[in-house]
Amino acid sequence: MPQKMGYFSVMMYSLTGGRAYRGNADSPAGFLKLTTTGRKSGKQRTTTLLYIRDGADYVITASNAGKPQNPGWFHNVRSTPQVSIQAHGTQIPVTAEVADSEKRKALWARLVEISPMYAGYEKRVQREIPMVILHPASASPEKKAE
Repeated sequence: MPQKMGYFSVMMYSLTGGRAYRGNADSPAGFLKLTTTGRKSGKQRTTTLLYIRDGADYVITASNAGKPQNPGWFHNVRSTPQVSIQAHGTQIPVTAEVADSEKRKALWARLVEISPMYAGYEKRVQREIPMVILHPASASPEKKAE
């Protein structure tokens, strides 16, 4: 796994059918496939995203490649936070949480350190680009009472 991930990493991941740069359970970054439920259609939607790790959690960003609006998957996870990811060849049920401002700042700094291309995205948009923390179901031993 390279120290930095940029456009070349994204291109190689795509060209190799996901074999390059997919990371492993110990990688600080890599690519995953996020599957959400469409908030309007109810259909399953899958998209490939770069992730960084935060302990047992995976963290993705709703950069939408620097476009002015958030990507569709972001609206889907806000509507239905119980989603799944495929990482390292394993399907993992996760719960999505949008990082609060303080946590987002720390995660964003780590993301830009690993993948500097995101700094350019931030400069192109007026919105604050959300960071989404994906908590694996198996990593949360205590369930919140409802």
